[in-house]
This record gives sequence, C-alpha cells and structure tokens, in this order.
Amino acid sequence: MVAKKGTQKKTTKTASKKAAVKTKAENPKSAKVIVKKAATKTTAAPKKAATKTAAAPKKAAAPKKAAAPKKAAAPKKVVAPKKVAAKKVVAPKKDTPKKAEATKKVVIAATKKASPVKTEDTKKVAIAAPKKTKATKTKAVEEEVVIAEPVIVNTVPPTPRNKVKSILVTQPKPESEKSPYFDLAKKCNIKVDFREFIHVEGIAATDFRRDRINILDYSAVIFTSRNAADHYFRMCQEMRITVPETMKYFCISESTAYYLQKYVIFRKRKIFHGKQTFADMMDVIKKHKDDKFLLPCTDIANVEGAELLEKAKIRYAKAVIYKTVCSDLSDLANVNYDVIVFFSPAGVKSLFQNFPDFKQNLTRIAAFGATTAKAVEDASLYVDIKAPNPLAPSMTMALEQYITLVNKGK
Repeated sequence: MVAKKGTQKKTTKTASKKAAVKTKAENPKSAKVIVKKAATKTTAAPKKAATKTAAAPKKAAAPKKAAAPKKAAAPKKVVAPKKVAAKKVVAPKKDTPKKAEATKKVVIAATKKASPVKTEDTKKVAIAAPKKTKATKTKAVEEEVVIAEPVIVNTVPPTPRNKVKSILVTQPKPESEKSPYFDLAKKCNIKVDFREFIHVEGIAATDFRRDRINILDYSAVIFTSRNAADHYFRMCQEMRITVPETMKYFCISESTAYYLQKYVIFRKRKIFHGKQTFADMMDVIKKHKDDKFLLPCTDIANVEGAELLEKAKIRYAKAVIYKTVCSDLSDLANVNYDVIVFFSPAGVKSLFQNFPDFKQNLTRIAAFGATTAKAVEDASLYVDIKAPNPLAPSMTMALEQYITLVNKGK
C-alpha cells in the first residue's frame, strides 16, 4: 500500500510537469506574459482600490465613478467591505443637500407645494419661478394701462378753482316762485339759468297698443318722474280707460307723490313714496308683493330699476309711453357757465350731440343720481358735485354747500 501511494504521487508530479512543458513548448512567451499580468494585477489591485476609496467621499454625486470597481479584478472579499464603507460615507452627503434645497424652496417659493424633485430640477424651479411671475405681472399692468388710457377720468379737479358766479340747470324753469333754486340764487348772490337739454314726446296710443299691454291688468303703478305720471294719465285718456280708485301708486320721491294731486285725490293708503332713489322705493314695494306692477318709462329704459325688481321677484311689466329727444342748444354756443347741473344720462348725451368738441376746462359739473354721474365719467368729464349724499339729499343743498366752500374768502 505504501508503495502504491508513492507511485501515485510520482505519477501526478510527472503529469503536471509534462503539462507545463507542453504549454512552454507551445507558447513560452505568452505563458510568461500571463504570469506577469496576473502578478501585476494582484499587486496593483489594492493600490487602485486604495486610491478610489480615498477619492470616493470627495466626488459623492458622480454616478459613473461608483461603477469603476467593477473593472478591477480584485477578489470579492477585499472589495465588498470597501463598497459598504463608501456608501456609509456618501449617504449623509446626499441627504444634506436635499434638505438645504428644500428649505430654499420654502423661502423662495413658499406658496408652491410640490413633491421632492431632483437637485438640478429644483434649482431650475426655484430660480425660474419668480422671474416668470414678475414678467407676467409687468405685462398685465402694461396692457391695463394701454386699454384704460382712452377711458381715463380726471381724478383731480381742474385748477385753479374760480369763484362760482353762474349756474346752468338742465331742466325747464319752475313755474312756482317758491323753487329752492331761486332761494339759492338770492342767498349765494349768483345767477341761475334754466334750459332743457332734453324734452319728452309722447307715444301715440296706436303705437302703444302694439305692445299688447292692458293697463287695467295691473293693480299698482311705479312713477320714477313727473313725466311718467303725465304720460300715464294721458295714455289712459287717449285709450278711454277709467283708472279705478283702488289703484296703488309708488313714487320715487315725496315731491313726485304730491304731484299726483293733479290727477287723483291724495290718500296715504294708496300713494307711497321713497326718499329719492329707486332702491329706497324698493323697501315699500316689497311690502306689496301680491300686487302686479306697471312701470311707465321712456325708450331709454331704467336698467337699475328693472334689476332691483327682478331680484326681489316682483311681478311687473314695462310700458314705453314716451320717448326722450335731444333739444337744440345752438344758442348756447358762446355762453359759459361756472357750473352745469345734469339730472339724467340723456342730458349728457344732448350736450355732446350739440357740442361734439366740448371741453370741461374750468367748468364745474353737478350730477344727480348714480346713473347720471356714471354717464358724466364715461364721457371723460370730472364730477365736482354729486347728489344725493348723506349731507345733501337734494341738488340745491349740494350746490349751496359747494358754493359756500369755494367762494369762501374770495
């Protein structure tokens, strides 16, 4: 048995020697090269690994260099712990920049709530977002200024403010001498003239029948002016309609309510009135929702009144019984007044229809009612006196307050 083992060892040694001899015989140079390369790789591997591990923490964000250890032929046992160490060192550095960038987002764009994004994308959002918003805001402002230029209304009254000596009222001259305008002229020692800028023409009964409105189908009537009352009763007379005594009348002001004495007996139970505006009159109308209302009006409809009635769900119908026509004002071409008083948008329209090149200059303008004031401002004019207001419920009171203030010490 001992002899056999010895012989086996000898045979294996001889076999290995023969294989080595054969490889040397076949290609002795390549064998040497292979041996040298293997030696150099084994010796050089730890150096490269050492240098890479030292450089790894400096270039933490480079993804390409992280794959470099795959090329090395170093044994797995040596490389495995180095990769783990590199990950442990790099991990906190990747987390810290994200937190810093997150805080920058909150400071720069606090209103934006976005999910976490890559570092490069977040920088772009943080820097580009405010620039875009600023650009859009400036453009929007420029466009608004360009659009608003033709419709700009004078926010500052013309200067200097001269003493008021003359006033033109765009209404017919009052028949009674007890008019507050005459009292104003005496008290302030000024000149007050009256001239109709518009006049009203009644619509014929034949034209009114085309609207198919039966006056007797309505139990209440709304009067917004004396003209409305005049033409309502004129139409009833032309159509031979007898107005029942049970008819209710709702007037925009107390003066209009007292004017109805010309046609009916004044009774508080059937005549109601507001303070001065349609909105004030609505408080009274809402208490009579069961009635059906007729609204006599001109061809220029009262949009504000219609909207208020519809909002309150009041049953009503418009009855166009008269029309507004601009008067001829050619005789006023060379006449100047310190104050012009308007009572309706139609009066402003008549002014520019007669004088298209009218310029306000130092002329003061007074407007009664919100719609009239808006018409003046839409014409690029400045409203110096507005009525009614909390301190002056009538136009004469507003004029007196303004004149005493301007003429004081002059």
